[in-house]
Amino acid sequence: MAQLHPIPYVCGRTGLGRTSIYGYIAAGKLKSIKVGRRRLVAETAIEELIAYLESQSDASVAS
Repeated sequence: MAQLHPIPYVCGRTGLGRTSIYGYIAAGKLKSIKVGRRRLVAETAIEELIAYLESQSDASVAS
């Protein structure tokens, strides 16, 4: 069963700030759902974002 996490948890897990997290959501790089007034992110989506960030980091090192 997938776990849903609030934005502060995602910030702590990734080391990114709220603005960056919402930017990734707006850009479609981080999938999230809205439950009432809360914005929640699935554990798998957090892992996908971390993998994306790692691939971007690897790409910039190779350039």
